[in-house]
Amino acid sequence: MGNIKILSGTFETKLELEHAAVVAGFPSPADDYKHDRLDFNRDYIRHPEASFYGDVDGDSMKDAGIFDGDRVIIDRAVEAHDGSIVVAFWNGEFTMKYLDLTHKKDGYIELRPANANYPTFRVEAGDNFEVWGVVIHLIRTFEKI
Repeated sequence: MGNIKILSGTFETKLELEHAAVVAGFPSPADDYKHDRLDFNRDYIRHPEASFYGDVDGDSMKDAGIFDGDRVIIDRAVEAHDGSIVVAFWNGEFTMKYLDLTHKKDGYIELRPANANYPTFRVEAGDNFEVWGVVIHLIRTFEKI
C-alpha cells in the first residue's frame, strides 16, 4: 500500500537561480535586465517547520498528474478538506491519496487513488489512521543530472 517515502523537512532559505518567465515564442529583450532570485521558502513553503519532502513510489496518483519518481512537498500545518491530496499514515504505512469525507457522517472516510487500477480504501473508526499532511506542491525532474 505504501507509495510515498517521507524525507527531511530541511529547506534552504534561497536558491541561487535566475528566475525568468519561459517564453513559448520570441524572447523578450527585457529578459537581460531581470535579476530576481527564487526564494524557495517565500514562494513555496508556508510553514517551514511543518513541511517535508516526499518521494513518490508507484502510479496510484497518475491521473492527478503525480507520477512515480516525482517529489511532493507536504505541509502538516495545512488543514485537509474533502478532495485534498493527502499523505496519510494508515495501518503502519504512509500512502498518498485523495481524501474523501462524504461518508464521515456514516462513520467512515475513504482514501481514493487517481488510477482506476487501484482500490479505494475505507477507513473506519478504530483504524490506526492519521492525515499526516496535505500535498501542496509537486516537483518533477525531467532530466537526471
